Amino acid sequence: MIRFFHVGKLFRGGQVALEDVSFHVPRGAFVFLTGPSGAGKTTLLKLIFRQEVPSEGQILVNGRNVASLPRGKVPFLRRTLGIVFQDFRLIPRKTVFENVSYLPRILGADRNAQRRMAYHALRRVGLAHRLGAFPAELSGGEQQRVAIARALIAEPELLIADEPTGNLDPDLSAEILRLFLDINRRGTTVLLATHDRELIRRIGRRVLGLEQGRLVRDELLEPGEPPPVSLMSDGPGFRGDDDLPTGDVDGPPAAEVPASPEAAAGEDAP
Repeated sequence: MIRFFHVGKLFRGGQVALEDVSFHVPRGAFVFLTGPSGAGKTTLLKLIFRQEVPSEGQILVNGRNVASLPRGKVPFLRRTLGIVFQDFRLIPRKTVFENVSYLPRILGADRNAQRRMAYHALRRVGLAHRLGAFPAELSGGEQQRVAIARALIAEPELLIADEPTGNLDPDLSAEILRLFLDINRRGTTVLLATHDRELIRRIGRRVLGLEQGRLVRDELLEPGEPPPVSLMSDGPGFRGDDDLPTGDVDGPPAAEVPASPEAAAGEDAP
């Protein structure tokens, strides 16, 4: 499902975000991506859905070479992915139904088809009864579940989540984790970036660990086995990925992903 071959990412000004990263995530796997703040987790995820392009190396996502994908093809790549962000990225003035049905709407589905798809996606996350609610009327956990439903509406083969429990309390985090596990059991490949040691310890699974832009650990943890502390806490000299500049050095400008459902669909979709 995902293959990285000696991938590096260098931002303008000489900031190294990733260096010589290689790994393979097979179809149907559930994998945690972890590391201290600034280790390169968010940059790695952005490379997968082509918000950024690598400075070196190759990236295959579901058989597509995303590093050399023309900008006009990026929306079609994103339609095969589900993307969940920590800050939900729901449109406040739109109802749950309108937020979730964005993708089928831009693809030309009629109102009945949109409603059917949105209802099915929301039922999977336990929120089918909230179709007409606005984001402000929902709890934090409910907003995150709506964001997950939006990512699932097109039945993606790959679900990417960037710190999806970072703004939630432990009970809600456990609830969201159970939801991701259920999605994975249904056949969807899941790559989940997190700082949460307890989240990983609870269920085990494969862990990819980044440190200062390099992949330093790739191991399978048993349930109850804690990940190394060095991969979970901030160290001196690290900066959050969001503090890094955007835009590549060696390639064309990356396709941007706005803070809205367009991130998953491709904002320049026809």
